[in-house]
Amino acid sequence: MTASGDTARRTAERVARDSYGRLVAYLAARTRDVAGAEDALADAFASALQTWSINGVPDVPNAWLLTVARRRLTDAARRRQTQAAGKAHLQLMADELDDAAHQHDDIPDRRLALMFACAHPQVERGMRAPLILQTILGLTAQDIAAAFLISPATMGQRLVRAKTRLKEACIAFAIPERVDLPDRLDAVLEAIYAAYTKGWAEIDGTGAPLADEAIWLGRLVVSLLPDEPEAKGMLALMLYAEARRRARRDSTGFYVPLEQQDIALWDDWQIDLAEVLLDEANACGPSGRYQIEAAIQSAHVARRRLGAQTWPVIVALYTHLETLTGSPVVTLNRAVALAELDGPEAALVILDGLSDDRRLADYQPYWAARGHLAARAGRHADAHAALTLAIGLATDDAVRHYLLAQRAALLAD
Repeated sequence: MTASGDTARRTAERVARDSYGRLVAYLAARTRDVAGAEDALADAFASALQTWSINGVPDVPNAWLLTVARRRLTDAARRRQTQAAGKAHLQLMADELDDAAHQHDDIPDRRLALMFACAHPQVERGMRAPLILQTILGLTAQDIAAAFLISPATMGQRLVRAKTRLKEACIAFAIPERVDLPDRLDAVLEAIYAAYTKGWAEIDGTGAPLADEAIWLGRLVVSLLPDEPEAKGMLALMLYAEARRRARRDSTGFYVPLEQQDIALWDDWQIDLAEVLLDEANACGPSGRYQIEAAIQSAHVARRRLGAQTWPVIVALYTHLETLTGSPVVTLNRAVALAELDGPEAALVILDGLSDDRRLADYQPYWAARGHLAARAGRHADAHAALTLAIGLATDDAVRHYLLAQRAALLAD
């Protein structure tokens, strides 16, 4: 690849990473056709790779992409509309195109409105958050499937149906009235937090932009709905985790678990802000999922910073969260916490109860936890088998090296 071609490719990758959701939201705002907007944007990126390699990268790449994608949408509308029906639509497109052509600073951020549109009651409840994740935040069907513990093929089929439903229902891309928010807010928060966990899980640093994006969207939701306790709880939860980002790797790049992290590397400012947000959330109303998860993180901070014995509180919070969500991941986390009070055998009994849950069959943290607990219990053969599975499922090199070291230590005993 030529130097100019390489520059074009890297620029296109950066714009896709930073602005994909904004571009889709802008393109779909008038047409209400998310799938069509994505197709047009894909064509624009393909055109960009060819054109930029020859003519150079434009000063405002995302505006260039927006203009080309709008033309694609106009062409597509022209092909499928009858002359009478298409005239008004094409005029609308032309107006938008003119707006885009004169806009050189930034793409209007309409993502929040589109997120609430994706959470419309006419979209299947279980598909609202996945639709937001793909449409607004650019996650792949495979990434989304992993977050929701279902197969990528099934998730892909459901996403296509959800986009079709969004288009057929002509759903308005606007922030709903306050009375309609509770039924939509959960999906928006779920999508934002799923995006953050995806960015957080990639500890080699590649996930940091997505995590930052999720935090920014979380702040936006809190500013829009300052009295919603779960919005503040979710933002606090993300900030607790983000405060520990630098401490998750050592000087050689190896993964460092929470118990071994250097707390001097934690970001006190973000922790303090998380504490304030959690206090405000708790003062607003009954605790939901995010407030409870944030409270668990707060208890971990107190334990590590102050040496406080907070494991009983952490187990109690997980028990409440387990009742609230019924999530096998919460049950797994509760078992790991319980091991600190009642020992690894007690935790392994709980994990045995999860062994037939197919949703956890390829869930790497389950096998890593099982290997760790079995090793503590002196069950070396079980630990070796579980760690081997966890190593095979690890997608991050730092985590894989950590697990390999654990397995090597097991063999040395």
